[in-house]
Amino acid sequence: MKKIYLDNAATTRVAPEVLEAMKPYFTDKYGNASSLHDFGLEAAEALEESRKTLAGVINAKPEEIVFTSGGSESDNQAIKEIAFSKGPNHHIITSSIEHPAVLKTCEFLEKMGFEVTCLPVNKEGSISLDDLEKSIKDKTILVSIMHANNEIGTIQPVREIGRICREKGVLFHTDAVQSFLKIPIDVKEMNIDLLSASSHKLHGPKGVGLLYVRSGVKINPLIHGGGHESGLRSGTENVAGIVGFARACRLCRIPDNKVKELRDRLIEGVLEIKDCWLNGAKGDKRLPNNANFSFKFIEGEALVLRLNDSGVAASTGSACSTKSLKPSHVLMAMGLSHVEAHGSLRLTLSRYTTKEEIDYILKVLPGVVEDLRKISPLGGK
Repeated sequence: MKKIYLDNAATTRVAPEVLEAMKPYFTDKYGNASSLHDFGLEAAEALEESRKTLAGVINAKPEEIVFTSGGSESDNQAIKEIAFSKGPNHHIITSSIEHPAVLKTCEFLEKMGFEVTCLPVNKEGSISLDDLEKSIKDKTILVSIMHANNEIGTIQPVREIGRICREKGVLFHTDAVQSFLKIPIDVKEMNIDLLSASSHKLHGPKGVGLLYVRSGVKINPLIHGGGHESGLRSGTENVAGIVGFARACRLCRIPDNKVKELRDRLIEGVLEIKDCWLNGAKGDKRLPNNANFSFKFIEGEALVLRLNDSGVAASTGSACSTKSLKPSHVLMAMGLSHVEAHGSLRLTLSRYTTKEEIDYILKVLPGVVEDLRKISPLGGK
């Protein structure tokens, strides 16, 4: 049975070109980038070339890029170190639909004496700019709002958020793990002070990410040690992974309108199923590879397992919470009931998704939904 992978928001396959670029740094060019001999200098050169490549994508300076282990570490460092630099009794603003790497960090800071405001979202998953502006106080030190949501794909008005923060003199961090290289990002035009991104969401290797820190923004290291990454992230750099991240970046910079076209084909076909709706924003206000649906009378876990039996890999929420029986906090924040939130299905595409795969989903899914509704205790038979 052919297997079809539509869980690319959780992780992506490593592109063949990326793997080839990485291989020499496991075998021939394996030096420590901090060493002074030729092996080390060769690794250091690759490290800095990769830094330039990734900085160029978001219109940043190379020295503003700090390599990390991934999006969660980058989020933690951005938020905690801004907070710790100011101390308790200061105020942080985030949204109710952030990734757990942001929400759990803010919960941790609340216990340490910081005040946190979680902005609500509308039925499409967007915050209100008026709510944001009204929430900013004299003691507000940071706003952390994600660029695009990992579950529903809704894109936040980051440019406007950045403008408000800059006018108010408040630092702005955005989690761009899902949006990086899928939609344009210009940290200068968008007034972004800190930005998180991750390699494995765009056909690069796992275990590599970056934190953009605008020049002039002072943060402390989350990890102490040998003073790597200009003293902001100690630990021997994962040169092979960073080279792979940069190669994936060069690969994915080429616009791929096919993904958006396939997404729209998928959405149109799935919405023909009775008692089904799309979660999140529509059209250009959602990520080009994201489709999230809710089905009445069905639990998402059962739907994912049945699709897996048919060779289709999907999810029913973010990858970090799929083993939890709790309903999606994102869908609940958008106003869905507990039961409705449990009946969600996330299908996320990649540059390798084909029309034939989408057509197969549209052929299989209606039957799976019908079968589950026949045995559902929720009704809908």
